[in-house]
Amino acid sequence: MKDMQAQLEKLRTDAAECALIRDLATDPKKRELFTRLADHLSALAAEVERAVAEMKRSG
Repeated sequence: MKDMQAQLEKLRTDAAECALIRDLATDPKKRELFTRLADHLSALAAEVERAVAEMKRSG
């Protein structure tokens, strides 16, 4: 369970870093890329969070 929590935090951190890079990027293609990366990492974090919650509920 601790490893999943650690992965969850890493995904959240990576998503935040991508969003920061997106906000600082001046090239539209880089902005688009880092927007997609941030969104994807956020979605992965949400999936891991759901899996952790399910594991806690089931015992």
